[in-house]
Amino acid sequence: MRTTLRDVAELAGVSPKTVSNVVNGYLHVRAETRTRVEEAIATLNYRPNLSARSLRRGRTGVIALAVPELDVPYFAELARHLVAAADRHGWTVLVDQTEGVRERERQVIGGFRDQLIDGLILSPLALTVADLAERTDSTPMVLLGERVHHGPADHVLIDNVAAGRDATAHLLGLGRTRISAIGAQTAAAGVTARVRLRGYREALAQAGVPFDERLVAATPRFHRADGAQAMAELLDGPTRPDAVFCFNDLLALGALRTLADRGVRVPDDIAVIGFDDIEDGRYSVPTLSTISPDKRQIADLSVDLLDQQLRVGAAGRADAEHGPQEVFAAYRLVERESTLGR
Repeated sequence: MRTTLRDVAELAGVSPKTVSNVVNGYLHVRAETRTRVEEAIATLNYRPNLSARSLRRGRTGVIALAVPELDVPYFAELARHLVAAADRHGWTVLVDQTEGVRERERQVIGGFRDQLIDGLILSPLALTVADLAERTDSTPMVLLGERVHHGPADHVLIDNVAAGRDATAHLLGLGRTRISAIGAQTAAAGVTARVRLRGYREALAQAGVPFDERLVAATPRFHRADGAQAMAELLDGPTRPDAVFCFNDLLALGALRTLADRGVRVPDDIAVIGFDDIEDGRYSVPTLSTISPDKRQIADLSVDLLDQQLRVGAAGRADAEHGPQEVFAAYRLVERESTLGR
């Protein structure tokens, strides 16, 4: 038999209305009462009737996550954390792929699914601040990543400049001085590449190591094949690196393949560090040192910001007079065999 709201109320010693207030996230419930109700919910494994609750609120109970590429492990792992975070709010997640195409991203923010979703979490590659300023759809939205700073929407990101600086400083700390950067991009969509390159250059400058443009390899995308090709070009170039900072782990995995094919020892001859801490890097040979964004925290922050908008509205938030929130998630540097050896 399905556990009902009244069963929870009876076990907690409160009214059904109080249980409803706790389930629906109302703030004016005493902490002691809220704890008692939450314990009763856990004991009875109570699951709210999401369909009925959504109808009462005029909502679907569905949010959307739109990312550039579903087959990129970083986005797949992030999506897993977002689904788990949304589930804790009783939401289902609809996942969409934009391929980083501006028109697709404009469609996503334009409300073409406004009858299906209550909120949107979007990782844009091509959108501009002007695109967002022209948005007329009122669906609550949270942005991820580096593409749009100080835009008209809540935003969750990490400090990519500081992270790029830390990755490069790690290589410098190993005594490496001819450090390459793989993943530079000049296209409008390459904001992430540019801020990570900035961190790389800042670390070199702080260490008194001259910047050498010949050690920077541009790539059209952040895929394995791009990293493999860029590494081959660096090895054939006039200045052979003794370390490489790849702007994501897929580039680093491609670079490792080229180094293995050429008989270059990692990290003895060339140390390699990536970015994203995807699971593949923990099983590569050698295992991959990397910058590890806290993907779980990114997911939790994004969902919490969306929940704030849905519960009280953007205009009713305590910080509304300060405009949309820009929240930074944590990251850490993970040292593995590709820089430290076995």
